[in-house]
Amino acid sequence: MPPSRRRFLARALAGAGLLSLSPPPALAAPTLIPNVSGLYPVEVARVLAPTSTRQVAQAVRDWPGRIAVGGARYSMGGQTAIRGGLHLDMRGMNRLIWLDPRAKLARVQAGMRWRDLQDALDPLGLAVHTMQSFANFTVGGAVSVNAHGRYLGNGPVVNSVRALQLVLADGSVVEATRSQHAELFHAAAGGYGAIGVITEVELELASNTRIERSVAEMTLDAYPSHFERLLQGGDCIFHNADLLPPHFDTPVSVSWRTTRKPLTERARLVPRGQSYALEQNALFAMTELPHGERLRSKLIHPLLLARPAVKWRNHEASLDAAALEPRTRRWSTYVLQEYFIPVRHFADYARAMAQVIHSHGAQVLNVSVRHSPADQLSLLPWAREEVFSFVVYYKQRTHATARRAAGDWTRAMIDTALAFGGRYYLPYQLHATRAQFEQAYPEVAALRSLKRRVDPAGRFANALWAAYL
Repeated sequence: MPPSRRRFLARALAGAGLLSLSPPPALAAPTLIPNVSGLYPVEVARVLAPTSTRQVAQAVRDWPGRIAVGGARYSMGGQTAIRGGLHLDMRGMNRLIWLDPRAKLARVQAGMRWRDLQDALDPLGLAVHTMQSFANFTVGGAVSVNAHGRYLGNGPVVNSVRALQLVLADGSVVEATRSQHAELFHAAAGGYGAIGVITEVELELASNTRIERSVAEMTLDAYPSHFERLLQGGDCIFHNADLLPPHFDTPVSVSWRTTRKPLTERARLVPRGQSYALEQNALFAMTELPHGERLRSKLIHPLLLARPAVKWRNHEASLDAAALEPRTRRWSTYVLQEYFIPVRHFADYARAMAQVIHSHGAQVLNVSVRHSPADQLSLLPWAREEVFSFVVYYKQRTHATARRAAGDWTRAMIDTALAFGGRYYLPYQLHATRAQFEQAYPEVAALRSLKRRVDPAGRFANALWAAYL
């Protein structure tokens, strides 16, 4: 909705007595905080939609119980809410605070979505430095989960964060950087709201460039050398490799390199509000029709990648997650798992992972392989060393039996990753045992210690930390 229409609607609601403009009230409904998967909504006592750091600080001081923070709600296991607590819906904190094109820096409110930031950056020839593959996520949410994307060599989003504004458990507001309140900076990036509310984020930016796609197919054993050549080339912006069913043993490398060739896609950003009916129908066919899993590897994937493609970096970075959204999630849903594996174990882990998928009959549509150097900044890193990440995209039914089965094979997948010295990612369904969590993230001891100092009453909580912290 355009800002002018949004302001008009707000004034109309205020005139009808349905909305107070200053300050915004706690919203009476909904009391269930959902997530994109449709699984595991959390019932909360109250929802507040602040528009400023001052309002967040006041809410933290006033609320007597536990508090959780949410944005676009793409985490899948209750990471944005706590039962019986206050939910801070940050999506109203979506302003660009300042932008310095010459220094390639920007400061935004934490509830701003990447796509809204891209709208401001693109006319200036600038781009986001590091973000997820889709632009629907909020900046604060991306920092909170320490997200990554397909950017070659960039690592997690914290590497491009210059400063964070945080509201602590006593309602105080602090500015945290790598040198000032550094403990808080390191803990907030990838801390899932454990030590405070991220209200503003200062980001390093990049230049927008033309990029050209190249595609190559190879064996599992050949892929690490292929990737190393890409890394050394210095001109590759985005890269991932797709492992497709049924065997997940033939990586399809998809790389985007800088180029000066003429554009094949003239749009600078992906248009908003497009219909993705074709993609929805293809998703249905791949998961419901006989031998549908071969449809992607034998027909859809080759057709998508066969055409030459030259576009702007911002176009490839502004993809809409609606392209992955099914027509309904009532009976089945589409969810993710992700595992970070040391590069030396790539091929062996991929084979072991495929065995787990097959033995449990999991309906995996795709495994996307990305890369990250070691994370040197976050207190709770998912990359202790250079890793390949395996993003597992799969379909599961929503009934209780299917949820239990998903838990069984997820725990088997986690055990497999741990056996190869890897870790699993925390924004997804909370199927890991406490022992698996502790083995994957031994640094949690330091997070617990810090939390006892800055949040001794444990006011900041969510379903993730209720289970493991």
